[in-house]
Amino acid sequence: MKKIFISSDHAGYNLKEQIKERFKNKYTFQDMGTHNSKISVDYPKFAHKVCRKIGNSSKNIGILVCGSGMGMSMAANKHKNIRAAVCYSVKNTKLSRLHNNANIITLGSRLTKKNTAFKCIEVFMKTKFEGGRHKRRVKKI
Repeated sequence: MKKIFISSDHAGYNLKEQIKERFKNKYTFQDMGTHNSKISVDYPKFAHKVCRKIGNSSKNIGILVCGSGMGMSMAANKHKNIRAAVCYSVKNTKLSRLHNNANIITLGSRLTKKNTAFKCIEVFMKTKFEGGRHKRRVKKI
């Protein structure tokens, strides 16, 4: 089973837990926190934990969940070799992998319905980078 590094802040905690439950028979998750929804935490701390695990390995994938997906994405994209994409539809998720070689999907628990999040994760995991002209562009990031 493929290992996925996953993390959330307090706002994303419930969706993170639903994701782990939904995909538990398909993927192994390493949960980097937070571990409850009742205590307010700072999302960058949890984005950084996942990014350090993703590191330089092209095989590692991450999922980050916060209220909008934006904060986690901004924090994650400060790291070298990280391409975190805020995903809110199947189409933008697929393009984030095909054209941008995203290695982290970020989701907004307050903006994305659970079933849409599940579909986005399925597409993210099965879509491969197209390469070609996109490789040149990704190198410029």
